[in-house]
Amino acid sequence: MTRTAALSAFTAIGAASLASPALAAPALLAHQAPLVIDNAATAWILTSTALVLLMTLPGLALFYGGMVRKKNIISVIAQSAAAFALVSVLWFLVGYSLSFGAAPDAVNDLIGGVQAAFLNGVTMQTAHSLLPGLPELLFVSFQMTFAIITPALIAGAFAERMKFSASLLFFALWHLIVYAPICHQVWGGGYLGELGVLDFAGGAVVHVNAGVAGLVCALVLGPRHGFGRDNMAPANLVYSAIGTGLLLVGWIGFNAGSAGAADALAATAAFNTILAAAAAALGWMAIEWFDRKRPTLLGLLSGIVGGLVAITPAAGFVDPKGAFFIGLIAGPACYAGAVWLKHALKYDDSLDAFGVHGIGGIVGAILTGVFATTSVNALAEGATVWKQAVGLAGAIAWSAAGTFLVLMICKFTTGLRVARDEEVEGLDYTQHGEAIH
Repeated sequence: MTRTAALSAFTAIGAASLASPALAAPALLAHQAPLVIDNAATAWILTSTALVLLMTLPGLALFYGGMVRKKNIISVIAQSAAAFALVSVLWFLVGYSLSFGAAPDAVNDLIGGVQAAFLNGVTMQTAHSLLPGLPELLFVSFQMTFAIITPALIAGAFAERMKFSASLLFFALWHLIVYAPICHQVWGGGYLGELGVLDFAGGAVVHVNAGVAGLVCALVLGPRHGFGRDNMAPANLVYSAIGTGLLLVGWIGFNAGSAGAADALAATAAFNTILAAAAAALGWMAIEWFDRKRPTLLGLLSGIVGGLVAITPAAGFVDPKGAFFIGLIAGPACYAGAVWLKHALKYDDSLDAFGVHGIGGIVGAILTGVFATTSVNALAEGATVWKQAVGLAGAIAWSAAGTFLVLMICKFTTGLRVARDEEVEGLDYTQHGEAIH
């Protein structure tokens, strides 16, 4: 039999098998819907997935890498790369199922089930019921990029002093114990979503979650040796500027992609994202100029990121006027968190994970309740500051408690901090055997 004849025979057998009632498609899982593909939406979310992935590697890696001292640049970039690798695998194994799957009623308010572990039941014919126009594997991929960047953000708080082995264990446990439950509680059918908490693209799920976790890490690990005494100026702000640009571009996919379609809502979210970032940069620069008598590049870059963080929960719920005011308020608020609050309380949040992502996320989430309008999104009906505050309280409490638990597990297994002489020498060489010359 020729190869062509063999292929024809197998095709005929396959067609007959598909037509057989005995081999009907398996029943859908509780979270699934039959795929009715929307080609335009699929194309846009494929693009958005690539954009959000760009935010971690190389965006965040360069942004953070430029802000540490030269002897620690490689270590910080390695943590972003490790977060990508670990969380991607965990998302496939069980993270997606815990975040967006359905669990028995007794626990579904808090966390999803495990029916879709190893992506069992996820096929080319299924969709998640939240977005039935997208192939489910695309929904899995898009949401995975959010899960990847969240623990990578936390690394900014413990930069220059945590063991690499500890950071690996921390990322893995934190994804399962903290990220997946909060994601489910807000987006996957849990109690915060049912209460009407609005989080368009990750204000609570990503930024407040990571910011609070970063603050807990900074408090538990303690300050870097020489903090407040030694010169800890950024090694290369050009790296940070490039990273900020990549974050800004990637954030279009982050926010506009969360519309789930290529439509007017996505366009609104995209414009709101750019506008809020610009307004926050001006707000940060203005208060820094007043406070320190000169504007800095690092301040402008931090203001841009602060505005991006603040608009994230609101991007698809507010009009451009709301986005402008959210950004304008977020810039000075993040400056206050990253400069005044940190100095007043004397904690060492190395790269301002809490000052920018925690404070920016809180400001954005609260202001979503102020500026959300049904003229942009019908889901804004009934939005209130109170509901947003309840959502923040739930996310903050879970993140703080879960992060502390994870840190204690790391402390009594891998240990948390490198030895003092290793920290002084730098983590690039002592943890990775590499150095930038």
